[in-house]
Order: sequence, then structure tokens, then C-alpha cells
Amino acid sequence: MSPTTARTTHHAQQAAGQAGALAQPSVTARGAQGHAAQGHVTFLGAGPGDPGLLTLRAVEALAQAEVLVADPEAFDVVRAHVRPGTDTPLQAAGEGLSSTAVPSGGADPADLVMRAARGGKRVVRAVAGDPGMDADATSDMLALAAEGITFEVVPGIAQAVGVAAYAGVPLRDAEGGDVRFVDGATADERCWNEVAASDATVVVSTTLESAGAVAARLIASGRKPDTPLSVTVAGTTTRQRTWAATLGTVERVLKSAKVLPSPEGDRPVIAVVGERSAPALREQLSWFESKPLFGWKVLVPRTKEQAASLSEQLRSYGAVPSEVPTIAVEPPRTPQQMDRAVKGLVTGRYEWIAFTSVNAVKAIREKFEEYGLDARAFAGIKVAAVGEQTARALRKFGVRPDLVPSGEQSAAGLLEDWPPYDPVFDPIDRVFLPRADIATETLVAGLVELGWEVDDVTAYRTVRASPPPAETREAIKGGGFDAVLFTSSSTVRNLVGIAGKPHNVTVIACIGPATARTAEEHGLRVDVMSPEPSVHKLAEALAEFGAGRRTAALAAGEVLKRPSEKRPQRRRTRTP
Repeated sequence: MSPTTARTTHHAQQAAGQAGALAQPSVTARGAQGHAAQGHVTFLGAGPGDPGLLTLRAVEALAQAEVLVADPEAFDVVRAHVRPGTDTPLQAAGEGLSSTAVPSGGADPADLVMRAARGGKRVVRAVAGDPGMDADATSDMLALAAEGITFEVVPGIAQAVGVAAYAGVPLRDAEGGDVRFVDGATADERCWNEVAASDATVVVSTTLESAGAVAARLIASGRKPDTPLSVTVAGTTTRQRTWAATLGTVERVLKSAKVLPSPEGDRPVIAVVGERSAPALREQLSWFESKPLFGWKVLVPRTKEQAASLSEQLRSYGAVPSEVPTIAVEPPRTPQQMDRAVKGLVTGRYEWIAFTSVNAVKAIREKFEEYGLDARAFAGIKVAAVGEQTARALRKFGVRPDLVPSGEQSAAGLLEDWPPYDPVFDPIDRVFLPRADIATETLVAGLVELGWEVDDVTAYRTVRASPPPAETREAIKGGGFDAVLFTSSSTVRNLVGIAGKPHNVTVIACIGPATARTAEEHGLRVDVMSPEPSVHKLAEALAEFGAGRRTAALAAGEVLKRPSEKRPQRRRTRTP
């Protein structure tokens, strides 16, 4: 909170206290001890659109909120950090986080904030960008101060600054210079004349449909038509697009790019005008839109839990991952075999236990909990794990694996490092292998060849998952996804079975030859093959493919399009 705001709040609280000494508080405004209930309001900046730009303080405030009053664009950014049960009165029923949420119905946000604060609630008022740039937020603060209600401000990244940074358009050069921020909707004649007469960089918040009019206004007020200009729509999101032009050419550039008029109505943009902002350097500074998979919608046929690290990796390449589980995990039909194996684990029957998947770790952990056991039951037993994700799941359980493949992260890779049975050094010759009912026999056969006895136990069954929503199925078959990552043959078969075959414009990426063969058997063209059986190497290979397409398009002077943008568009029937 700024010193000025703090002083205003302090004086308002004194005034409210004096008024309270003369007036009898209502019964409903009193707490159990007879004191007036005291609410608190946090004005929170949600930033320009990327949820990753929220500050740590903002996340903390959202977790403590009892009531969230958020503009629609801010709500989409902050909703993941709000605890269940928080009242969200601005959101329509079914869109918020509270079962008591009501439709907005024209409700005034300032009134909602005031009523909740008077009722003693902890309120978060979330606005897009930064509250200090929002005149309505300032008015609300003054109203709270007048009633003696405490508040604080959690700054956010201003849209004008954040969008320009993501567009690769610096607002100042090494020589410095002024930067002027203009609201295109409220600027008057005097404002336009002042910024046009200066050599300052001008950052204009406007709409895509009004960008040409803003340029014409600046030219009429004295700026040269050849002044560089950049226009960015949907800044800091994976829908971001930036066009470089001049004041005199921007309208023509936007029309040739077929972005005018917009069927969605006015779309907010940030326009940066001026030589010092160096829009001409955007080719070198465009770090965000030049990511190899920027804006690609990538289908990941795994659950959110399984796909967490993979989806995060895809986001780092600029992609928009969509997790669609194709396999559901169920307990074995007859649990007796697992029961006996777990008891044998505790009584010293095994020298080794080998985990080939996260689901196997989960199955053993659940069985341990059923028997009241914990990680101490692994004492004296050597533990092997295939893949980093499986090893990470074990570490979360409190178990550090003794053996992880040094090379290929697969059953074959594990066998290459597995020691042969030695009766001198190995008091027990038996291995416990909990795994899926459809697992291959590679690992079992290899261990037997090395002299080990193997208890191959079905720890869980894999069954075909339920079909995804109709909208997702239509996107898969209609080319709405740019790529799909197939991590096993079963994901190919199951995805086609529950959702249909991906459109031929969709890039098909497979984790290995066996998966690729299955994809081809289903009539799919395989575009990307992972150099090794690892989901992260598969994602890397897809990113390299995307980068190659980008380089080829730029070299040919073509407009770069995502695969889904190349599908034939349906003709719209005209309404007579």
C-alpha cells in the first residue's frame, strides 16, 4: 500500500470510529463480543492474461479469500488459486467455484465488494492488469476508506507493459526517452495533440477494429505516417498475434492479414508507436511467438496426473496441451495374488521389486495403506524403476530406487543394467514384478535368463477409458488439434476407439516403432518419431519438427500457419 493510501485509510478509520461512538451499530453488524464485524479487501492485479505472471503475494491472497469479485478476463487467470467454497458472485451459476454463486444479472462489482466487506468477509477484487491503472478500482478504494474498511493493493503487471514485453517490442532504447500510455477509448483531442507533438514512445490500449483510426488520429495530430507501429492482440496468451507496420500502413496490413472485421466484436489490443520502441527489432526480440510449437493445440492421451510434466514441457514450447485419457486403471479381478505378494514382501520372500510404471507404484502404495504399512516395509529389499516418472513416484512414497536404467528407459534398458543372480551375494533369488495385465513378457524372460525367479503379478488392469466430450471428439476428427502424441500402441487403439481417427492435417508423433506401426495400421500418417522411448524425448522431437516447419515457411516467405489452420474451411451458408 502506498503511503498516500495508508494515510487516507488511517484518517477514514478515525472518522468512522468517531461516527461509531455516536451511532448505535445494527445487531447484524456485531460480532459475538458486540464489536462491529470488520472485513478486508484486497485489490489484486491479475496481469495481462498469462496465469504464470501472477505474483506470489497474489496467489497467497487468493488462497485466503472468502469472496472473489473478478472481471471475466481476470477470473480465468486467478480461478485455479481460489480454494473450493469461495463465493464468486459475479460468475454465472456453474462457472464459479461456489455452489451459492448467482448469475451476475447486471450486479455492480463495487456494490458486491462493499456488501461483502461490511459483512466481515475477506474479499479479493481481481482486475485485469494492475489496479493502479484502473480508475474504477481507485474509486472503490476511496469508498472503502470513507467507511473505515481496511484494504490493501497487490500490484499486477500492467497490460501495456506485459503485452509489449511478450511481443518483443521494447518501450525504451539505450538512450532512454519518454513513454506515454494512452487509453484510446477515453483520450481527448488535447491528449492526442500532446503525444503526437512529442518524440515519446506511445503505448495505446485500443481495439483491433479501432487500430486504423488511432493511427489516423496520430497522423492528423502531427506524427509522421512512416512512424513504426506494432499491434498485438491477445497478448501474453498462446492466441497472441503481433503485426509490424507504420502509422500509414497499419490498416492495410491488418486487412491483408484478414483480421478485420472481427466476428467476435471488438478485440482489445496494445499498439506501440515510435522509433525508440524499435518495432523493427521484433524479428530478433520476438521470443514468445517464435517458440517452436507456439499456439499448437496438442492432444496428450493421458490423465492429468500422468501428463503433468509432459504438459509442462509442451507449454515451454508454446503449445496448448489437452489431456484426454484413453486408458482407465482398475484393480485386478482377483486380488489374492497381490495380497500374497505383498505379504511376501514383508516376510522377506524377495530380493528385488521392479516397478515399470507409476500405476504399479500407486497399486502397491494403496495395498500398503490397506494393510497399515508404509515405506519401511521396503527395508532390506532392492528397488528398481523404469523411467524418471516412476522413480519420482517412488521418491514421493519415501523410497529411493537402487536401479534405474542408465540408457534406454524401458524394460530392455533395465535388463541391460540388471545384475545376474549370484548365489554367493544374493541370499534370495526371487523378484516381485507388479504390473499391468497387458504388459509384455520382455522383462520376465530377461530376468529368468539372468537366473532370477520372477513372481509376475497383475497389480492393476488397464481398460479403455470413457469417450471424451462431444466437442473434443469433433475436434479430433475435424482437425481441431495440431498434433497428437501417442505414447503406446494401446493409446492409438483406444483413442481411435473412443473418439475416432485424427484428421489428416493433424501431426502424428509416436514414441517408438511399435506404436508407429499401430498408428499406420489405423490409417494414420506418422510425422514424428521419438529418438528413444521417452515421453520427454517425444515432446522434444515434436518441437524440433515445429521449428523445422517454421524455418521452412520463413525461408519461403510464407505466412506461418499451424497444421489445424490448413484444414479446409466449411462454407458458411448465407441467411437470406
